[in-house]
Amino acid sequence: EQLVESGGGLVQAGGSLRLSCAASGFSFSAYTIAWFRQAPGKEREGISCISSSDKKTYYSDSVKGRFTASRDNAKNTMYLQMNSLKSNDTAVYFCAASSFKFPCLDGLGYQSEYDYWGQGTQVTVSS
Repeated sequence: EQLVESGGGLVQAGGSLRLSCAASGFSFSAYTIAWFRQAPGKEREGISCISSSDKKTYYSDSVKGRFTASRDNAKNTMYLQMNSLKSNDTAVYFCAASSFKFPCLDGLGYQSEYDYWGQGTQVTVSS
């Protein structure tokens, strides 16, 4: 039972990156999935959530319009496409999955309600 992330790296401001997160050992399609990030010296923040049932998607104000989250249940994989990256997007990014049925309309619940977490991948945006 795990989530394995890939796709982080170094990119110039204005550039793009796509993160992937592959799930194994649990019923991925039945889980709410989310992306979090933690910048140096800051608390971990939730940035996106996709519901399990109708694939409703929530984005925090800090990434709305620039990031796109998606899930492919056939491949047990979730993605985060990040465009127009800024220096303050520099952080360690985490994928997570929760058995709670969050609607993903105006938030993504408490971090303690997520059952599985990826190992984190570093994204560094140079200005």
